[in-house]
This record gives sequence, structure tokens and C-alpha cells, in this order.
Amino acid sequence: MNPNMPLTGKQKRHLRGLGHELNPVVHIGQQGLDERVIAAISNAIDAHELVKIKLLDSFSGDRHETAEALAVKTQTELVQVLGKTILLYKAAKKPGIQFPF
Repeated sequence: MNPNMPLTGKQKRHLRGLGHELNPVVHIGQQGLDERVIAAISNAIDAHELVKIKLLDSFSGDRHETAEALAVKTQTELVQVLGKTILLYKAAKKPGIQFPF
């Protein structure tokens, strides 16, 4: 996959299916998006390609705006915002996730 091309609908559906089984690796609470949270998400993305992030009840920001900001700050693709869960993807240099198409 070319890292400069956005994900297609089929690719996003495939990633959502894979993300369904994942546990959140980062939780965002009342502190919001600080540098520690961004660093933790970036590290998780580098290690896993696909990460699930959970917005806690104490988080007061807009979930869609937060998801967009996270995607920009971590240079990832926003795959899904479902409830208080955000799914982000970034292809690794040696991709572990293979798309079936």
C-alpha cells in the first residue's frame, strides 16, 4: 500500500474487522490530548500498525474533532470513530497487516 494514498472503503472495512478484536492501548481522560498521550499513541502505532483508543467518561472534548486531531498529530489514517472508541492505522515499513484485495 502506498503510504501517501488514503485508505479505500474496502481497506477501512477490513481494518474495522481486525480492530473489533483489539483492546484499547491508550485511554484518554480529562487531561485530553497532551504530549504524553500523543507519544504513547505514536509508539503503539509503530509497534502495532492498528490501534484502538478509548475516550473515558471524564473526557469532555468532541470525539470526532479529537479523532481528526489524533490522526494529524500521529500521521495516521482515521479508520473509525464508534462511540468513544477511535481506530487509527499507519502502514509499517514492513507491513504486518495484509489486505486481501
